[in-house]
Amino acid sequence: MKPALSQVSSLHSPFDKDLEDYAAGQCDAVEVWLTKLETYLQTRSLDDVRSLLADHRVSLPVASYQGGLLTSQGDARREAWALFERRLTLCRDLEIGTIVVACDVFGSLTEQDLERIHVSLDQAARMAARYEVRIALEFQSGAALGNNLLTAAALVARVNHPHLGICLDAFHYYVGPSQSEDLGALSKENLFHVQLCDLADTPRELAADAQRILPGDGDIPLAPLVARLREIGYDGFVSVELLNPQLWQVPPRQFGEIGLTALRSVLGIASMDAG
Repeated sequence: MKPALSQVSSLHSPFDKDLEDYAAGQCDAVEVWLTKLETYLQTRSLDDVRSLLADHRVSLPVASYQGGLLTSQGDARREAWALFERRLTLCRDLEIGTIVVACDVFGSLTEQDLERIHVSLDQAARMAARYEVRIALEFQSGAALGNNLLTAAALVARVNHPHLGICLDAFHYYVGPSQSEDLGALSKENLFHVQLCDLADTPRELAADAQRILPGDGDIPLAPLVARLREIGYDGFVSVELLNPQLWQVPPRQFGEIGLTALRSVLGIASMDAG
């Protein structure tokens, strides 16, 4: 497993500042927050991004996140898919191998919606393949469909495309209807990315993204999850992803140091080797 930090954990810090400060804390892999990158590119070039990465010896293996692809219709669908293709181009040009796609299926569903989801996932996987990018489908705990790991695995299996896999977010895994037995649905082949965090003193029914804290500081049983990753031989990236407004006030250099330390500690639960 390869530790990484998600830029959303320092949401108010600019793209280039994150890279500089995370690197200072010995982080060499960053899950890029796409809106930050896109904002930076409004005044800079792709070559500027490449220079930053080279100067700080940092890679961008994963990008987050793309929504609106699965059940949107009309103009909203056209806009979402056009943005997705632009982002795939960006990922290809910067050698970002994986993009997280949210399973943002909300509201009541019809049989037509179910078929649209399957068709959309197949279309997205085929499009991503043309750009040599993989899609990591992130199940959402509050979704009408795809709110748990088992369903996410079933959606991925039905499409059965090598460029479509699962993003396992510990928050959505813990607060949603997923069960520990669902970890058995994970394999080295279908798991494309992992995001870790924790929650403390919060009933799962009331938990919100803003309450995410550093992994290992709360109540989420991360040890079985990490043990399963090791069991299947997962050798991809595991990032710290926090959407906590209080932690957004922490300078990115400080967050980078404490975040990476916490992540390495959690990944070392099942073994002294955190890599």
